[in-house]
Amino acid sequence: MITKETVERAAGVLKDRLFKKPRIGIVLGSGLSGLAELLDNASAIPTSDLPHYPPSTVKGHEGVFLNGQIAGVDVLLLKGRIHAYEGLELSQVVLPIRLMALCGVETLILTNAAGGLNAVFNPGEVMLIEDHLNLHHASPLCGPNVDDWGPRFPDMSEVYSKKLRSEAEKVAQETGFLLRAGVYASCPGPQYETPAEIRMLAGLGADAVGMSTVPEAIVARHMGLDVLGFSLISNLAAGISPTPLDHNEVVQAGLAAGPRLVAYLTALLSRI
Repeated sequence: MITKETVERAAGVLKDRLFKKPRIGIVLGSGLSGLAELLDNASAIPTSDLPHYPPSTVKGHEGVFLNGQIAGVDVLLLKGRIHAYEGLELSQVVLPIRLMALCGVETLILTNAAGGLNAVFNPGEVMLIEDHLNLHHASPLCGPNVDDWGPRFPDMSEVYSKKLRSEAEKVAQETGFLLRAGVYASCPGPQYETPAEIRMLAGLGADAVGMSTVPEAIVARHMGLDVLGFSLISNLAAGISPTPLDHNEVVQAGLAAGPRLVAYLTALLSRI
């Protein structure tokens, strides 16, 4: 059971281990761990050292906070997110975001690997998240509200900061980085969607689909953080892809496209 007391206890342990007070938090999606290698003066805090923190059980999600500098900016990276399909409540899934906020993070960058629904997207391209669809049939804000963290009924009319998205597009143009834009749909998983479900999601306006990010973004806004999100299109979704979907394909796509995204995010960090 995640409570205000358990979150603050874990935050206190994490805060005591930080080398630098972070201004920007980054959650690394499947296969996108290359950004961690650019950290200067890095210190590692395994999530297993934090009380009440659930273990990550998914291949490619290590479970460690990394604190240091990238492009001269103090950051806190989460390498290995946790997901609801691992048997967790959404209040547990968003624990790392609450910890980042309590440690001083003001801007959160969320990354993920996603299936592409938009016909113009190709595997290996990156989509800037303009908005999202929460299809988890629940909210991470259900239960007692902690007024110190945010309002009972937070506004979600601009989850992903327009100002940050504008800056992200400018940096993409200046660096020659192909940046798509669209709506991200988050489903519970762990099974991939059926072709019929993909047709439904496309009809609802989704451009990419995955199993994470949205609960994190909701809680980040609840706590007053500015949010920026990116989806690496690792594969075409079911019914669009000519081959069966496989998680190894997702990880490999992240590893292949990771260096381009890492270089782009490094340029972006110096601007935000």
